[in-house]
Amino acid sequence: MSQPRMMLVVTADDFGYCPRRNQGIVESFQSGVVSNTSLLVNASAAKEAAELAERHNIPIGLHANLSEGIPVCQNFQQVATLINQHGFFHGKMGVRQVLENGQLDMKQVELELRAQVRLFTELTGRLPYHVDGHQHVHVLPEVCAVFARVLSDLKIPFIRVPVERGLNSSPWLPTHVRAFHTLVEKDTLTALPVFTHYGLRWPNMFLGVTTMGQNMSMSHLQRALSHALDMGPSVSDQPVVTAELMVHPGYPSNAEEGGCGGGPDKFAQSVDRQHELDILRHPSLLSLFSQQRVHVCAFQDL
Repeated sequence: MSQPRMMLVVTADDFGYCPRRNQGIVESFQSGVVSNTSLLVNASAAKEAAELAERHNIPIGLHANLSEGIPVCQNFQQVATLINQHGFFHGKMGVRQVLENGQLDMKQVELELRAQVRLFTELTGRLPYHVDGHQHVHVLPEVCAVFARVLSDLKIPFIRVPVERGLNSSPWLPTHVRAFHTLVEKDTLTALPVFTHYGLRWPNMFLGVTTMGQNMSMSHLQRALSHALDMGPSVSDQPVVTAELMVHPGYPSNAEEGGCGGGPDKFAQSVDRQHELDILRHPSLLSLFSQQRVHVCAFQDL
């Protein structure tokens, strides 16, 4: 095989969310496309997911969660700023509002993050090799410094940098999706010097926003890959571009099964998950990777 043009980590997020999600992620790994997954340790099927990862030798990292469900840290008084009056995290936008209001205690963020790393270690028998944030909480102002410090302290080398080139030239993205990820990109660019200061690593390029859910198609994936390859020389002096593709495959969650303590959300129950699974298992995707000289790998291979 000639030298690859891209080393691509294909990460399936939300491992452990429910048994049907776990099943879909395992099938997408077995198809040869998904090469990596991120575990939600506070999710209802996290233990099963860890066992499946070991059984099938699936590389696995931590999908740190500060926005959905119930905290892992047992001292609820200590994590009071992270939760609402019902004992649940504030939600994707709620946690951002609490932070903006100056009401999120970073010591409590660190307690919860370390508790999730410990639980990951108990479930898998080792520290994660990479960490990313559920709903991108890890790039939030102030929160990013907590993540960077903890990962550096524990010698966890890789973190996600969710900035996708071409976001503004993707007219199929709904307005609310574009608005949220524009906000995420702004936070991420501010977090980069912090991640750099603590010696964390990440691939040259990030993909997955423009190809998420029903927007995943062979043409959109080809466009995203081509764009990353074209941009590669401007972001790296290496002959091979490194990239991460974020995906969310799985079978739709049953309404009464799954989630992180509060039941599965609408996205989990939608057909979007299975749509991604079907695309990722299609043989033509591996053919596309071969044509583009894209080598699918895990973070350990970068």
